[in-house]
Amino acid sequence: MKILVTGGAGYLGSVMVPRLLEAGHEVVVIDNFMYNQTPLLEVCHHDKLTIMRGDARDKGLVGKVLKNMDAVFPLACLTGAPLCAKDPVGAQTVLLDAVKMIVDMSSKDQRIIFPTTNSGYGLGEKGKFCTEETPLRPISLYGRLKVDAEKVVLDSGHGITLRLATAFGSSPRMRLDLLVNDFTYRAVNDRFIVLFEAHFKRNFIHTRDVAKAFMYSLEHFDQMKNEPYNVGLSDANLSKMELCEQIKKHVPDFYFVEAAVGEDPDKRDYIVSNEKIERAGYKPDVSLSGGIKELVKAYQILKRNQFANV
Repeated sequence: MKILVTGGAGYLGSVMVPRLLEAGHEVVVIDNFMYNQTPLLEVCHHDKLTIMRGDARDKGLVGKVLKNMDAVFPLACLTGAPLCAKDPVGAQTVLLDAVKMIVDMSSKDQRIIFPTTNSGYGLGEKGKFCTEETPLRPISLYGRLKVDAEKVVLDSGHGITLRLATAFGSSPRMRLDLLVNDFTYRAVNDRFIVLFEAHFKRNFIHTRDVAKAFMYSLEHFDQMKNEPYNVGLSDANLSKMELCEQIKKHVPDFYFVEAAVGEDPDKRDYIVSNEKIERAGYKPDVSLSGGIKELVKAYQILKRNQFANV
């Protein structure tokens, strides 16, 4: 297929694009490379890859490319509650308006697979799994915009939405601000962390398994279309404290303690059922333990110390 990936040089896209190329697809990436990293250099030799430095909100650019595509993955995003709160206009135009634009310009025979977030569930009910039928009650601007964009995609009649758990794992466009990535980095480098809201639970999923979910949805589109799917590790609905206990198995001298020092702007505290997509035939490959082990190795390479004296 011919596939457009907006934000294809991002944390998820830079893992996904090489897999799409390996599967034989033609891929066009539109990305503004706003973080000044070099995530797709290793696949530039592929004849079936086109990279366009541009803005996913550019109607002329996106429209010109989209008309020749079989599928589109709108990954371009200002990701996370803090970033969206800092730039609400950018958040609105990227997270929602750009997705509406793609839906409006696409045809019914073009497949749209869109990543949303299970932070749309907001504050869950204790002991009760969030399913795709659970009411969406997003708290942050990020969550609200993602929920609104999901409705646009599903109402189009030719889309699938994937409600992603909190992603983790290494990526060519690495992020250290994601929970597992952040905590593991602190364990490796600082050997300690002070937790707030340590009992809050959430679900997790590896970047490679996000890519696998997109590939699976593309290959089983007719079976899965017009539905949302939770995508996460069914054995990894963990609190922050439980996550630290898992990390300590790989970094034995990691010390963690709880204190009332902050709060989650998304108020994410829920457990999630991934049964629906598992019934459709999708299964993740990378365990939480395997991802932590990978990150411990990655942090021998990556150091966030450009402003440190030591």
